[in-house]
This record gives sequence, C-alpha cells and structure tokens, in this order.
Amino acid sequence: MTTPLKVLVVDDEANMRRVLEIMLTRQGYRTHSAADGQQAFDLLREQTFDLVISDLRMPLINGIELLRKLRESQIDVPLIMITAQGSIESAVEAMRLGACDYLLRPFDVEALNLAIQRVFAVRDVLQQNEYLREQTDRDWQGLVGNSAAMQRVREQIQQVAPTRATVLLTGETGTGKEVVARAIHRASDRRDQLFVALNCAAIPAEMLESELFGHEKGAFTGALRERIGKFELADKGTIFLDEITEMPLALQSKLLRVLQEGVVERLGGNRSITLDIRVIAATNRAPQAAVRDNRLREDLYYRLNVFALELPPLRERRDDLPDLIAHFARQHLGAGRALPTISEDTLRQLQQYRWPGNVRELGNMVERALILGGGRSLEREHFPIEMSGAGAGHLAPASRPDEDTALPELGLDACVEALEARLIREALRQTQNNKTRAAQLLKISERSIWYKLKKYGLAGDSDPA
Repeated sequence: MTTPLKVLVVDDEANMRRVLEIMLTRQGYRTHSAADGQQAFDLLREQTFDLVISDLRMPLINGIELLRKLRESQIDVPLIMITAQGSIESAVEAMRLGACDYLLRPFDVEALNLAIQRVFAVRDVLQQNEYLREQTDRDWQGLVGNSAAMQRVREQIQQVAPTRATVLLTGETGTGKEVVARAIHRASDRRDQLFVALNCAAIPAEMLESELFGHEKGAFTGALRERIGKFELADKGTIFLDEITEMPLALQSKLLRVLQEGVVERLGGNRSITLDIRVIAATNRAPQAAVRDNRLREDLYYRLNVFALELPPLRERRDDLPDLIAHFARQHLGAGRALPTISEDTLRQLQQYRWPGNVRELGNMVERALILGGGRSLEREHFPIEMSGAGAGHLAPASRPDEDTALPELGLDACVEALEARLIREALRQTQNNKTRAAQLLKISERSIWYKLKKYGLAGDSDPA
C-alpha cells in the first residue's frame, strides 16, 4: 500500500489552516500545520515533507522569508504560495526564490488540486531525469581508464550508438562486454527503453528457446500460462546476447530471422509479433574460428558482424590499473570512505601479472584485498597471485598442501581424477568459491566445472556463483 504524501499547511489564520487540512485530507494527503513561518521552518528542519502550502503574509517570518531560509538551509521541498494580497512583485519574488506555484484567495478545490498535481508532475520528471543521468554516468564510469586502447573503445561506442546497427562484441572473458553493451544502449536514442541481458551459456539449451521467444499456454509440459520472451520484453529497446556461440545452431537460425525480418513467434504459437529491437551480441571466442568449428552459423556471423568491436584484455591496458583499482575500491567501500593506499612496488607487481580473468578478476581481487587489508591499504600479500615476472599468470601455490596430496599408487585414470580434483579445490580456494573465476583459471567452461564438481562430490560446498 502506498504511503500518503505528507503536506505542511502554514497560515496564521486558524480557520484557513483548518479548511486547507480538510480539503487535503479528503484528497488523501497526510497534513500537518504551522501557525507562522518560524514554526514551519522548525518543523521542516526536523521532518521531511512532500509539499508546503504557505500563506504569504504572516507574523515573525512571512512566506517570502520562509522560502529564503529554506533555500539558505538547503532544505529542498516544493512550496505553493497562497495570499489574498497578490501582486506582480510578490509573485515574481516568490517564484525567483523557488516557489512552484502562486494562488490568490479566494480559490476553489479544483484550482488547488491542479496546482498540487503540477508540482508533483514536475517533481516526477526531475526525479526521472536525475535517475537517467545517474544511470548514464554509471554506465560510462564502468569504462574506467584513459589508455589508448580504452579511448578507442569510447570512440567506437560514440560512433555506433546513434545508429540502428547490430553490434558484435568480442574479447576475452572478463573484459567488460556487458558494460560496453550498456554504454552503447545508454548513448543511443533507445536509452529510455529497456536493456535486456541474457547469457546464452548460463541457460540449458532446452529452456533457452522459451527464454528468448516466449511460449503460449500448453506449448509443452509445464507451460501452464503464456510467457513473454526476452525479445518481446526488449521491444523498442536493446537486447544483449552474451556468449552467442553457445546458442544451439537451431536457435541461431531463429535468431537470424529476428534480425532479418524483425519478427518473433512464441513456442506453440502461430502469430508473428513485429518488434523494433536492437541486438548486441558478444562472444569470448574468435568468431571466424567458431564458424569453422560449427559453433556459429556463417550467415548469422555476417548478420551480427555489422559493427565489430573488440575489447582489449587487461594486459594490453596496464596503465589503467591504478584507475581500475581505485574504481573497484570505491565501489566496494561506498561513498565517504577514504581510498586505501597501495605501494608502488605492489602496483608494479600487479602490472606484471597477465590477468587471465581480466577486469572481472581484478575486481574480485580488489574486494578480497580490501577485506584482508581492512580497507586501509593494499599490499602484495593481499593478492593471491604468483607474480614472478612479466609472463606470470597462473594459480598461486597453496599456503599449505591439501590433506589428499598423495596420488593413488595404481591406475592412470584414478591418478588423473585425483589430480584434477586437487586443482579444482585449489582454484576454488583462490577464488573464494567463485565457480566462474575458478573455471577461467582452470581454462575450462562453466559447464565443465559444474560437471566435475558433481563428479567429485564438490558441488555441495556452495551455491553457484
């Protein structure tokens, strides 16, 4: 249930205060009252109100002085001025100081209601604009760094965002493809519509079609009601399809039709639904190699590859490390907290590391280092990586051997499985049980690591990351 809006009525005439309170209460507002400007100012310093309705002429502090004191004290509350002694000069002064509207006595309920509705309509628009600005800033702030590589990425985003072109993002895992996709959306004329993201590798193949295209009631066992797919949800906006090469080939052909004809059909349905949608796809595989390996339809590749944007790995933008570390530290510590210090030697060693998990790995590393360092400093020992030289980039040795370090004496298969289980445990230890990052360190897919976790009885240690 929505909480009623809270209105403060300020007037030195008790009868007028009572009339306003009755009118407002009947309209569903919660009312409080003050007999003069000083009493109102004291209330506004102690409580939050959605609106003030104030008389202009009052003892102690009049309506104009109340407005001035509110602005000087940075108390941001909309105010409607009411007076029986209206003049052009007082109206101009009230509006200059920030009054939202100006009404003359006698007034009727309809005039007051219209004034209140205008105030809240303007407030809603301002709040929406502020939200959109914050979202835009946040999306662009995700593209941290001023290296030449990142400047090129920003230039390409600015080039393609205003167009309707389909975009294919490529690059290693963890380079920030979804961040770039969101930045393209926010810089386009679709910014006020939905951005819908879907990881094709994270959804079982038998469920992916329904997730993308939706289904009608009774389309399959368990389809108890119709469901809107992600494409319909993103109509007029942008859909981001991550790990596109993991999508089954049969579904790729349906995706091709969406791109070519702009229509979808739900599972179990025979009605074509026309959409206005922008598609941004991404893969961490080389697209042409994926075509050769029969992971990506060649016709779909050419249709997606209208505008290709390759994201640089972190090892090719090492100059951005200080900015990225500060960004993640600020993100995890929150506003108002001082950023931790980091020594030049630690930063130099971090720059020597190859960062196989790229920016995503760095973000997780910084979060861990902040915990170990108490949020005050980041030191070499807070980062669980082996940094013995420019080519370093593999799992750091465990601080102590696992209890099951001994391999079985006989049987190659048993030895391989035992070693594999140990490596998985070590990867999980160093990534704090983050299955995605562990798979990256082991250079296997997420599906593979979950299969092996179940195979070796490790799946119950924690939930999926």
